[in-house]
Amino acid sequence: MGARVVQRIAATFTGLACLLLAAPATAAPAVVVPATAVAASPGGSPPAAYTNPVGRDFADTFADPSIIKGEDGWWYAFGTTDPLREGERTPHYLPIARSQNLTDWTHVADAFTAQTLPAWADTAAGASLWAPDIRRVNGEYRLYYVVTQTTVTPEPNDNAIGMATAPTPAGPWTDSGAPVVGPRRGGGGSGDFKWTFDPAHAVDADGTEYLVYGSYYGGIFITRLDPAGRQAVGEPTMIAIDNRFEGGYLLRRDGYWYLFASSADCCAGPTTGYSVYAGRSRSITGPYVDREGVPLATSRAGGTIVIAPNGNRWVGTGHNAVATDATGQDWLVYHAIDRADPYLDEPFAINERPMLIDRLDWIGGWPTVRGGAWASEDPQKAPGRPVPVKAAPAPRLGPLDRDRSDEFDGARLRPGWTWVRSPQGELVGGALRWPTQDAELNRENNTASVLLREPPEGDWTAETKLRADLGTDTVRNYQQAGLIAYAGDDLYTKLVHVAIWNTRQTEFGKEMPYAGRIAYGGTIVGPPADTTWLRLIHRVDKRNGEHELRAATSRDGHTWIHGGVWTLPAEADLRVGLISLGGAGATVDFDYFHLHRR
Repeated sequence: MGARVVQRIAATFTGLACLLLAAPATAAPAVVVPATAVAASPGGSPPAAYTNPVGRDFADTFADPSIIKGEDGWWYAFGTTDPLREGERTPHYLPIARSQNLTDWTHVADAFTAQTLPAWADTAAGASLWAPDIRRVNGEYRLYYVVTQTTVTPEPNDNAIGMATAPTPAGPWTDSGAPVVGPRRGGGGSGDFKWTFDPAHAVDADGTEYLVYGSYYGGIFITRLDPAGRQAVGEPTMIAIDNRFEGGYLLRRDGYWYLFASSADCCAGPTTGYSVYAGRSRSITGPYVDREGVPLATSRAGGTIVIAPNGNRWVGTGHNAVATDATGQDWLVYHAIDRADPYLDEPFAINERPMLIDRLDWIGGWPTVRGGAWASEDPQKAPGRPVPVKAAPAPRLGPLDRDRSDEFDGARLRPGWTWVRSPQGELVGGALRWPTQDAELNRENNTASVLLREPPEGDWTAETKLRADLGTDTVRNYQQAGLIAYAGDDLYTKLVHVAIWNTRQTEFGKEMPYAGRIAYGGTIVGPPADTTWLRLIHRVDKRNGEHELRAATSRDGHTWIHGGVWTLPAEADLRVGLISLGGAGATVDFDYFHLHRR
């Protein structure tokens, strides 16, 4: 199940609340600031610095944050429904926090209570409110949110989008009385509804209002709204493919609409690879393409990385909004998971996802957090204090280590290779032809063969070029092939071209023991092609000796997309090599395996 980014199973908790509470969860909508808003700090100058997470004074978790600057000059943030503190058992239904400076926050209210949930929320079935988004439109504050169970149908899982209005961001909030976007049926039987999650409001240049919504099961759509913002009208348009994206958020800049969307599993504890990607379009309804021109609505979907795990304490960096400070600097507001403290209480319950902010830079017309350095864990200059934009350097490829490389052009593998379990594949025409095995390397299912060799001490890069006949669009779960850094069947990272339902992705996954179980999660890099180049870039963290592994992918062998970072313990005895698994039936040719010293 390695590559199953848990898109259809654990993704039920993605990007939204990841909420598993017995009590009816009433969530209130969040307030989102347009990117053109300007932050003010009533009654004082901004602080010199801040350190993430910014909401620690009032909450241990504050997922799916949305933010707006109120007419009173304060910033207001809204989060998804959860208890706010470790040990707390009572959920806060769309909690609302307030700040003068975007860094120091105080809890001021909840948008809803168990007694004031929307009348059409099926509280008897445990309805909750998730993923709020707030805007000020025509003199009123509007809050959009997910209602997870409704009275619209008698079936379970009939999620829908609701809307409430209020005179101030702190409330009181009044639900509109009916869904804005109602439940959408899937192709199955009773209780099969597409995920109508993660609303985000936007107004086009001509004043037309739109709502973005959707998730892995169904895709991300955009629909026009009536003038009151209470009802979707006309036919919606898919702008990002299903089984890849959720948490859509629109921002207009320099004549383009930018679609921010999150991908991968939101809630896998210490192995959460949730990340944010972007595409842009001249039209609000798309099509949206990434920096390389790859559409976000195709099987091999594009998406320029805005933020991904970078090897520090923060993983699961996703579900964003954008705010702009008094200097004109944009800030990404998002949630993340501390890999050393990933759960709100006991392990494997609610994932603890506090609110973070970091500088959002624009380089060559594309957004990236801190110039590509991504989430911060150390003190940073606070909003309101200009910081020059500096792009993070891309890793450099060192000289080829010929003794540890193999062109696969001989009669047999070069010396130095070893197999975990039985040998597979054959050398054919200057390539290692290794059909995907009907076997796995996921949690307790460790049946696949793995081809490995010893890397050099210190820093190195492993690279392969592979052709995989995974096709596009059809369901080929979960055939995959690529690179692996292996310290055991339950401790590894792997970078693979993989079929996930109708999509084809490059998943960078990690598996590790945690709290008596085995945790697995992944993040996504660049889109694959018929021929895909993959790199695992290894360095040793000088502070703690950890192995840091960063993924990179290419569709032509020249233009590389550098993705997220996974870490493995300093004491891990790493080997590096190749895998081809996840289901029989796909031919994979590895053209070479190169190992470079750095």
